[in-house]
Amino acid sequence: MHGRLGKRLGALVVYALVSVWTLSAQTDGTYVGYSPYSVYGIGNLHTQGTAWSKGMGGIGIATRNKRFINTMNPASVTARDSLSFMSDFGLSGKLSYFREGDKAGYNPALNIENFVISFPMWKNTAFMAGITPLSEVGYRISDTRIDYYSTQENFYSGGNGGMYQVFAAAAITLWNRLSIGVQGMYNFGSISKSSSTSYSDDSHLSFSSGDSLQVNNVGVKLGLQYEQPLSSTHYLTVGGTYRLSTPAGGNRIHYLSKGSLNRTRTDTPISDDNIRFGDEIGAGVSIRKSDIWSAEFDYTRTSWQNSGFESVPGFSNTGMEASFASSAGQAFRAGFEITPNRNDIRYFFRRCTYRAGAYFDSSYYTVNGEHVNSVGITLGMTLPVFRWYNGVTIGLDLGRRGLASSQIKETYAGFNMSLNMFDIWFKKPRYE
Repeated sequence: MHGRLGKRLGALVVYALVSVWTLSAQTDGTYVGYSPYSVYGIGNLHTQGTAWSKGMGGIGIATRNKRFINTMNPASVTARDSLSFMSDFGLSGKLSYFREGDKAGYNPALNIENFVISFPMWKNTAFMAGITPLSEVGYRISDTRIDYYSTQENFYSGGNGGMYQVFAAAAITLWNRLSIGVQGMYNFGSISKSSSTSYSDDSHLSFSSGDSLQVNNVGVKLGLQYEQPLSSTHYLTVGGTYRLSTPAGGNRIHYLSKGSLNRTRTDTPISDDNIRFGDEIGAGVSIRKSDIWSAEFDYTRTSWQNSGFESVPGFSNTGMEASFASSAGQAFRAGFEITPNRNDIRYFFRRCTYRAGAYFDSSYYTVNGEHVNSVGITLGMTLPVFRWYNGVTIGLDLGRRGLASSQIKETYAGFNMSLNMFDIWFKKPRYE
């Protein structure tokens, strides 16, 4: 029976993925994100960065911008006014539309996105710390079939939860051009997945299985940036990041129930499963003209081949056979921003910053040898508020995700908003 459950779930996810969409809001306090492609591993990896970088396609590896906190590269934290305190608080919303043939459904979600602060430490050094979503799991798949003997078979698979990341980073700038940074991260969260099959005929044995995961992980990310003046107003910046592969900890509870009498439950430390988070390498190049405009292109590659997800229930999805496999994902991102006239005293919208971007993202796993690809365009805008660099940033993400060989497609519209706060806290008063 258990093998039959695995084959059934694998076939549904790979070939049909979903027959009846019954998505509903989450109430357990975790990050809300629904997608049938979140069934594997730790779910869909969340796009990192704050609202300003997401408005430019998710770039940031080569960005040095003193107006915003850049969480994409720890080396960028030194690009700032040396007397300033900065913070960023974000919200996000998303409306996803799913379609397979004549079947369709949608799901809205609204979340607190991130909270980050940054301030200088001493000459040419700075610090930042914050919390942000790392991944999200959310899906419900149900199917009903009637066999030759008119017996109704009801199948269900569902999951929810996700992970967050708490991080702290410090950086130093040397020779006014080379910046080096290091970031420590603590990833944590809970994920639940379950599957069941029941029958209208009591002579058939109903069964179910599930996993409850409490996952944590400690990671390290290194970053560097080099800025080269091209003229008195133009600057070229190259950047790189590397996140180390590190083992996961926590606890995994697995249960299997056949009928009302045969039930088993196992409690296993995740460290015994040899689960690892993949490493990541990123590179970017940007060019900017003072505070007027900038353009950037980034490339990242994540390697999860040695994660061990395939052999561990809960990460490979409850009852799932070898349809999924850990792999190397990659992303291409490009973005542009422009501020017509930051000091315009007559026209407010000439002081605003406008952004656009595009991205192609390939998942860190494959389904029958295929990556789940996402492609989209982004738009963004920052409206200045009061003095200094205070502002409200908004962004729009329009994209599509799915397997090339599958009929099921996810079309989504994401909305990001953040409050960027900037103030001079470390100015020492002088008296005569």
